[in-house]
Amino acid sequence: MPSLWEACRAGASRESELCVPEAPGFARWWTENGCLVALRTYSSLHVISQLRFYSEFTLRALNLLFLGFTKFSCFRISYILQIPVSGRHLKCLDEARQTPSGQVSHTLLCGGTGLVAVTCTAPLSSAPPQVPKWMSIGVTLGHLAMSFWRLRCAVASRWPTPLRRGGSSPLHTAPAACPDKSAPVFTRALAFGDRIALIDQYGHHTYKDLYYHSLRLSQEVCRLRECTGGDLQEERVSFLCSNDVSYVVAQWASWMSGGIAVPLYKKHPPAELEYFIRDSRSSVVLAGQEYMELLRPVVKKLGVPLLPLSSTVYGAAAEEPGEGKVWERNWRDRGAMIIYTSGTTGRPKGVLSTHHNIRAMVTGLVHKWAWSKHDVILHVLPLHHVHGVVNKLLCPLWVGATCVMLPEFNAQLVWEKLLGCETPRINVFMAVPTIYAKLMDYYDRHFTQPHVQDFVRAVCEERIRLMVSGSAALPLPVLEKWQSITGHTLLERYGMTEIGMALSNPLTTVRVPGSVGTPLPGVEVRIVSENPKKEGCPYVLHAEGNEKETQVTPGFKEKEGELLVRGPSVFREYWDKPEETRQAFTWDGWFKTGDTAVFKDGMYWIRGRTSVDIIKSGGYKISALEVERLLLTHPSITDVAVIGVPDMTWGQRVTAVVTLQEGHSLSHRELKEWARGFLAPYAVPSELLLVDEIPRNQMGKINKRDLLRQFYPSNQGDLRPGASEPDSPLPRAP
Repeated sequence: MPSLWEACRAGASRESELCVPEAPGFARWWTENGCLVALRTYSSLHVISQLRFYSEFTLRALNLLFLGFTKFSCFRISYILQIPVSGRHLKCLDEARQTPSGQVSHTLLCGGTGLVAVTCTAPLSSAPPQVPKWMSIGVTLGHLAMSFWRLRCAVASRWPTPLRRGGSSPLHTAPAACPDKSAPVFTRALAFGDRIALIDQYGHHTYKDLYYHSLRLSQEVCRLRECTGGDLQEERVSFLCSNDVSYVVAQWASWMSGGIAVPLYKKHPPAELEYFIRDSRSSVVLAGQEYMELLRPVVKKLGVPLLPLSSTVYGAAAEEPGEGKVWERNWRDRGAMIIYTSGTTGRPKGVLSTHHNIRAMVTGLVHKWAWSKHDVILHVLPLHHVHGVVNKLLCPLWVGATCVMLPEFNAQLVWEKLLGCETPRINVFMAVPTIYAKLMDYYDRHFTQPHVQDFVRAVCEERIRLMVSGSAALPLPVLEKWQSITGHTLLERYGMTEIGMALSNPLTTVRVPGSVGTPLPGVEVRIVSENPKKEGCPYVLHAEGNEKETQVTPGFKEKEGELLVRGPSVFREYWDKPEETRQAFTWDGWFKTGDTAVFKDGMYWIRGRTSVDIIKSGGYKISALEVERLLLTHPSITDVAVIGVPDMTWGQRVTAVVTLQEGHSLSHRELKEWARGFLAPYAVPSELLLVDEIPRNQMGKINKRDLLRQFYPSNQGDLRPGASEPDSPLPRAP
């Protein structure tokens, strides 16, 4: 049998089913019992230890040793741990850090063994170095105290820093570089300097890189527009970029040049892109290299200049431009961004928010969700909605955190990022319900072994501090299953393009499934209904609240009404639509969300859109979202949309558009018999329509107006007498 050192050099393995990627310098060794640890440094120390038994204390002590050696750049580590995967050992394994001159990789080996291999690319020399034992002991003891300190910092960074009280700021941030409290996020970038801001398919990008690349691009924009003063005076700058560094550079450059950023979406057809550019009256269009061909015919038709982003943006480290700077401005009331609504109620409208609005959105979430510079968020959402732009990008960049950006959602890649041990490790994740459903589907198909499922739950519980769902109603079955898989109760919140985030469940205390929590800092909300009297206030107040408390009007406890919002995050206007802007607000300045809500049990609950999610049938008001939540608990139903179909007798009839589990069948009679045990008789669907797929937009929302037009076109009669529906299974709609 070869010696241990020779085996390491040869890459020998006792377990053929366990494999580490074949690459020069990888050392491998396993034993059939116990735990083999091979530690190799770059120059002066070589330690090999074979343990017959292991414990949490032993593993922690070994990791302390590893952390001590990585303190100095002259050392490189190559080691392998073989232990059964369990939550007890996981935390210890995770304390391994990326070394200064080598990259540590953790690989889960799922060949029925439940083992973890930890390796580091460090080339092995021809012979082990000879080091006196006293030197090894001295080096170890010398760094042990330092290792304890580093370990304490590593563990502390897993948890949000307690919110400060009194007069101190609650934000976990570096000092802003600009005294203007409404200044954009880029004004804080240089304070974070060489901290990693973004990780994408092109590599790592520091805050300094983002700032200087953006400054250079802003200078190009100003030269193109012949703007010698460096201020576009709120001219619109449209840009089409992928989910990578180019998006941030284009956004920041738009702001640095004094323009209003108008983000476009790569999956919009040319006609939609043309509409957004024309409607916003953009003076210039920025584009990533990959979208130049798509945009050329569009901008040519509109007569708008097209400016490609330089290839240096994607990979090269940025240098400070020799000339030029960002001119000081009064940012507060300046237009910052136009985001087009998702169009669930008609043609998209441009929602114009100021820099002050965006700052209020960001700082409210930073406070409520305890963002800190130690956070690392995985970004998989499109970047033309508030969820992707504000919640998942501007919030981490505001505090100096790191954003890991994927070009687009991929279930396998998301699981790899969540479970992997590359540094920095993901500890924040946000998505729409559709994405969580797809992740659970991948989990069911690939993570079938009990020890792998235990590993997934242990990793999520240990590493991830926050998981959020939004942009669409979260079905209760999705919430419950995700909780069983990961141990996390998804945090539900409520927001809109026009107001940012307004309501949120708590970060640390109990979250109530189905509710959207309480108002965020600075946000005020009201629940109102139309005043039947002609004189006085046009609406009746049911409840009014803020971050601290909610007061309910006597006699209106748990009464539904329209949700109104007021606060610094509320948008300035619908772009170029003064009449629509006026109609969106009450006479006393509250924004009308168009959503029906109720306050009960100390929380706010959203019942749905007043126009399409509140069905009026036979004098009753029925929440389509409540019916949908119930139907999704049926074992045969995978997706559902409940709509109100116009009816001459009932006003509207409750219709369920349903997608079934593969191989399942469901008749209308079966559905009604099942639903009667949970719903009031008037809320039981009077019609069932089976479809292969329910169409959704990019954020997972269903356009119910389109469903009505698709399945009940007006030329075939929207209004027809109510009738008893057939009890036999219905054919699927085309």
